[in-house]
Amino acid sequence: MFDYIKKLKSLGVKLPTILIPRETDNLKNWAVVACDQYTSDMEYWQSVEKIVQGKPSTLNLIYPECYLEEADSEQRISNINKTMQKYIDEGIFKEYEQTMFLVYRETRPGFGRWGLIVALDLDQYDYSVGSKSLIRATEGTIIDRIPPRKRIRKNAPLEFPHILVLIEDEKRSIIEPLADKKDTLEQIYSFDLMKDSGSIEAYAVNRPEDVQQVADALERLADIKDFSRRHNSDDLLLYAMGDGNHSLATAKSCWEDIKKGLSPDDQKENPARYALVEIENIYDKGLVFEPIHRVIFNGNKDAILKELLNNCDSYRLSEVDTLENMVEQINIQDDNQYFGLVDDQKQLYVVCIKNPSAHIVAGTLQSTLDAYIHNTNTVSIDYTHGTLVTYNLGIISGNVGIFLPRIPKNDFFSSIIHDGTLPRKTFSMGEDYEKRFYIEGRRIK
Repeated sequence: MFDYIKKLKSLGVKLPTILIPRETDNLKNWAVVACDQYTSDMEYWQSVEKIVQGKPSTLNLIYPECYLEEADSEQRISNINKTMQKYIDEGIFKEYEQTMFLVYRETRPGFGRWGLIVALDLDQYDYSVGSKSLIRATEGTIIDRIPPRKRIRKNAPLEFPHILVLIEDEKRSIIEPLADKKDTLEQIYSFDLMKDSGSIEAYAVNRPEDVQQVADALERLADIKDFSRRHNSDDLLLYAMGDGNHSLATAKSCWEDIKKGLSPDDQKENPARYALVEIENIYDKGLVFEPIHRVIFNGNKDAILKELLNNCDSYRLSEVDTLENMVEQINIQDDNQYFGLVDDQKQLYVVCIKNPSAHIVAGTLQSTLDAYIHNTNTVSIDYTHGTLVTYNLGIISGNVGIFLPRIPKNDFFSSIIHDGTLPRKTFSMGEDYEKRFYIEGRRIK
């Protein structure tokens, strides 16, 4: 007898009813990238408007963040809600009841990542610092970013998420077995994404034996004895936010408002209690964590290193001759932490930290930089992607470039468990075009 519904519920998962357009031939126009991408590139979003003009599209159902400061924001939100209802009334959606979607996103030929679309229980999610919930934020949640997003969601009848949630499945027991038998599953769609953003395909996971396999494997992943052995902690963390934490935090905040007026029985199945997300295995080879580097303007290398001593027992500074050597050395895996430096003399260094204050170097370093900047009024910081960009900015007069190593995947969950949320701007899951596109929807009213 299959018991997956009860088992999944205990693990924070609900089988969703997923909506996608019936006319799958036009999904290239339907799918647009996450609203928090290209926030400084108005031309990108204007070009998307031209592409989808007059056609059903999730562009009409989301609020690109580059427009958040516009004067008529309430009118845009009203139009979004009206368009959602219009699409519902016109019957453009096909419903897949109690179905998970297995999705494969190819970002470049032969290279991609697998995911599983489910609904997560917002009562199992707490984004506050020090949370011990089953679902947790990985970086600090900026509370001021939630209210404008609540205005968008609170009256919306549908949700279309770009949220990516990570699981730590080193044995590859949950998503990968489904991928191995994708040819036996019903294919929902397969198409190229707009603006050279790769391709995506999806398969329905609703056969009892397949859902049971997911539930059983997820239960094994949540085994507290095994978890404690791996992480030296009994604070079970099953789902860690990858992308879209503020969107999930917004859904949580809306649900907290709604549940105040509901009885305990009504709370159990209210659709607003859940949020549609894509779960990905952190050990998927197609899931790339890129470090985010720092540039200090009007900074002083020696003063930064002096402040570093407040966050470690000692450090060793070594000169290196090339960027390649620096990157290789800061990614050494041993009992120490490493990061790179370049100053306006164009000299590269590797810093080896002994007995650091945080579980990962980003935590040790961010505490150092926050204190240094706080004590020096003329200093500022920027966060950069790519070693060459950081180097070119770091060698400008008065600047210091700081290079972070990659986050080892086997340290990611441990860092959250032992340090709490990661420092802001610790990692990026790919470039803008690699982020999740809006495709699947779900009723939340």
